[in-house]
Amino acid sequence: MAYNLRKISPIDFKPSTGVGVKLPFAAENVFSTVYTTKEQLKYNILNYMLTDLGERPMNPNFGMGLRSRLFESITQSTVEDMKQSIQTQIENAFPNVQITQLNIIGQPDRSTINIQFSYTIKSSKETDGILLKIQNI
Repeated sequence: MAYNLRKISPIDFKPSTGVGVKLPFAAENVFSTVYTTKEQLKYNILNYMLTDLGERPMNPNFGMGLRSRLFESITQSTVEDMKQSIQTQIENAFPNVQITQLNIIGQPDRSTINIQFSYTIKSSKETDGILLKIQNI
């Protein structure tokens, strides 16, 4: 008989202990607390995706640089290149995450890129997803 073991972080057993902060920051509280490692991982991935290379002091290699892609023409080749880049960068920056599905929809007439992906946390076997809309206004 096979067992599907999950590794749960000890922090998740303390419901009143904050793990991190939500993104984007709220106007009222500014920092809203996150209480589970699953939810904090999601915000860490979002932060990584929305940060440009060289934007973070003392860590110039942090970030994905997706905003620079808005000025490229959105073709099938560009979308495939973005998929490969996102897959590689997420796997390198977050080794505990496995992307299970990745869809990129480019809308060149609106200068918009929609990135939707689902992922599994390897240690806990939990799944989650992210929908990110990047728009050049």
